[in-house]
Amino acid sequence: MRVAELATIGYESATVQTFLEALSSHGIDLLIDIRAVASSRRPGFAKSALTANLASAGIAYLHLRDLGTPAEGRAAARAGRHAEMRRIFEQHLATHEAQAELATVVEIVRSGRRACLLCLEADPTHCHRSLVAQALAARMPLRVVNLRPAPLSDRTEPT
Repeated sequence: MRVAELATIGYESATVQTFLEALSSHGIDLLIDIRAVASSRRPGFAKSALTANLASAGIAYLHLRDLGTPAEGRAAARAGRHAEMRRIFEQHLATHEAQAELATVVEIVRSGRRACLLCLEADPTHCHRSLVAQALAARMPLRVVNLRPAPLSDRTEPT
């Protein structure tokens, strides 16, 4: 049986340029945004701007908000209570809506698309995207690759 591959990425410490470079260098053709709220204070990472930036690199965009962390889980993550965030998200992942979107990702990955899960957190071990990847791996043979864009301190955006 073929082992599919799925990438994950967080934009917390990236610039738009380093973010797009990380995706392009791995051949990603579809970014799956699994933020509950696809807005961002970081320029270039809110839904509309992100979609345009991805399109400029030949990468499609799909927002699956029901795979996002509920508000109380996001609050726990911001406070550094990662175990609590995990517990909240695991309960959320059991909902019908989240399971339906998880099935959508399974079909995308099985189709052979070079897909990548997106969220804010730079460290995948502190992010719900790792829990989504684990749930996917329980449904199909899957190799997960965590992409790490060069941090802001290493690169700057062109002016």
